[in-house]
Amino acid sequence: MPVAVDEAEVIVTELATNVVKHVGEGASAMLVLEWRRDRLRLEVHDRSPALPSLRDADCYEECGRGLHLIAGLAVGWGAVVTAGGKAVWCEVPLSAETDCLRIERAVEALERYQGAESGAGRRGRSRDAALEKCAVELIADLLHWTAARGHDPEDVLDRAHMHYEAEAEMA
Repeated sequence: MPVAVDEAEVIVTELATNVVKHVGEGASAMLVLEWRRDRLRLEVHDRSPALPSLRDADCYEECGRGLHLIAGLAVGWGAVVTAGGKAVWCEVPLSAETDCLRIERAVEALERYQGAESGAGRRGRSRDAALEKCAVELIADLLHWTAARGHDPEDVLDRAHMHYEAEAEMA
């Protein structure tokens, strides 16, 4: 699976580093790789029930960017409590076609966001123009939401742009 080798190496390194950092050096962990049609599922199991969460990370900090990187490389990720601790998982696309999943999800979100009056039956350039307008409105609304919660909208945009560029570089 040469398509996913680089992504899998980075992800396994980040997940293993998290085990050492948050569970403890020498802690036992298990790596599970599973081929699922057009995706490679990677799971790291450890004995800690503490679930990881994305946190705000400065691009110049040495720590705190691992899960953001994993989220950027994977089409999906998560963590679940298990009988023996937890499992952190993610799925990596095995073909370029899988990258379309993110675009499809974005289109679905934009169509839901613009609501019933959107003219869902539009096709071609008219539909693209309507979705682009909706994307701008959604981004503006998200920036208002972040500002209302005391976050810096420019910082949020910078981090989102870094996330996007990391994904684009890996493509």
